[in-house]
Amino acid sequence: MTQRGRGPGPGAVVKRPTVQDVAREAGVSPSTVSRALHTRGYASPQVRERVQAAADKIGYVLDHNARNLRSRTSTSIGVLISDLRNPFYADLAAGIEEELRAAEYQMVLVNDNGEAAEEMRAAETLLAMRVPGVIVTPVTAACPRILQNNGVHVVCADRELGRSGSDVVLSDNKAGARELTEHLIGLGHTRIGFLIDETKWSTGAGRLAGFRAAHADHELEVDDELIAYTSFDAVAAQQTTRELLDAQEVTAIVAANNVLAQGALAEIKRRRWKIPRRISLAAYDDVPWMSLVEPALTTVDQHTVELGRNCARLLLARIRGELPARRRIVRVVPKLIVRGSTGPPGPPLRGSGRL
Repeated sequence: MTQRGRGPGPGAVVKRPTVQDVAREAGVSPSTVSRALHTRGYASPQVRERVQAAADKIGYVLDHNARNLRSRTSTSIGVLISDLRNPFYADLAAGIEEELRAAEYQMVLVNDNGEAAEEMRAAETLLAMRVPGVIVTPVTAACPRILQNNGVHVVCADRELGRSGSDVVLSDNKAGARELTEHLIGLGHTRIGFLIDETKWSTGAGRLAGFRAAHADHELEVDDELIAYTSFDAVAAQQTTRELLDAQEVTAIVAANNVLAQGALAEIKRRRWKIPRRISLAAYDDVPWMSLVEPALTTVDQHTVELGRNCARLLLARIRGELPARRRIVRVVPKLIVRGSTGPPGPPLRGSGRL
């Protein structure tokens, strides 16, 4: 006995609505549906509205893969980032997606966890999808190289690895770190700890260079014992901060990124040191939590969303053939944001005593 009013049973194959189905519903030709939904070619606003309403009614979804196969092009752009849990990378992806969506491209987002093997697997997947371009925060130079060797346009975001030949969009790391360090020196600090996780990438190297340059500008010698190397992990950064403060006389700390700042803050709070009376804390890379703690942290804002937009604009210009062949390097100027976590130096004591 047939039961009416029910959908297909388990395992049944449901036929997807087609362009022809939309055309019958809207009372237009299939070619008109194609022009109206693909937003290329002429269709009046009234027709576009009627066709879209018909597509929504019957549940038609545009098949981008089929469209790409027909045209031998793809409207998908690959985006490979290192850690989606980090607000910096989330904001970077948001800026990229905003610009791509406005240009009618889709973002294929892959989180490679900062692992070279995962990055290469993702690159191979994107090559199989025939994407015309990829934006990547590269872990190794091999990833942008293999993409470019296969005819894919590449923009490296946030960091530069060697001379891969790909376009790059960076924060001006040296200038930002220089200004942040000069702010502390201007307050009277001469024993400034610098917490950093890496210098093999242009990001960390630029920030360390800015830290050194600010000291040189003020004819201060950098005590290399105050440069504390750690890993990109808040727990490790807390331990490194503990070792630094136990061993050295420090009146201020600069953390090279938001993750290291989290670890440094945790250690200072564990010691129950008052900020900024006992120690000042500043960080590169402004993220939301830094303005919510008490006192709020002095930081460098990288304008991360705008950095992402610049990556997408540059890549789209490459895809459209609007730029000369020579490599482009775009630097986004950061901004110092002074908050309550920095002040004149207290007594340069070491150890876990309270003050």
